[in-house]
Amino acid sequence: MKKVLILSGSPREGGNSDILCDRFAKGAAEAGNAVEKIRVADKKIGYCHACYYCRDHAGACAIKDDMAEVLQKMIDADVIVLASPVYFYSIDAQLKAVIDRTVARWLEVKSKEFYYIATCADSEKSATLTTLDCFRGYADCVQGAKEMGVIYGTGVYEKGKIEGTPAYKQAYEMGKKV
Repeated sequence: MKKVLILSGSPREGGNSDILCDRFAKGAAEAGNAVEKIRVADKKIGYCHACYYCRDHAGACAIKDDMAEVLQKMIDADVIVLASPVYFYSIDAQLKAVIDRTVARWLEVKSKEFYYIATCADSEKSATLTTLDCFRGYADCVQGAKEMGVIYGTGVYEKGKIEGTPAYKQAYEMGKKV
């Protein structure tokens, strides 16, 4: 059994990337894993101030919000799923704030299996490449990180349009293989 942490970056509850997170979670749970999904937009997480308080205070951040709890879950997880809609060919601000705030204890986030979920209105996978590069850039900073899979939710914009697409099935199947 693995601990699976899904970070749903979408600010739109029930949006397409959020739905794919739920499908991945269903598959991973059915395969016997401990799964938790965090909707980042539901948490109070400020942006990093680059004050380096964390450096001098054993990884404690000067900002007192929900990030300490999220970061501990990231450290404890075996598998991290990063999910975001494509925003101007990048990740959304909510998930970027989480990634940046891991700086407080970034060396403790290690040996993770990563899965990526990107959704966009564009029908071409190439529209997700910069978003995926953002995810991979973070994983490149995680010692022992392994990319395990990518789910491309392309050609969807309105809430729920992802249902019935190949990505919808793929998210479930990929979750089952964790």
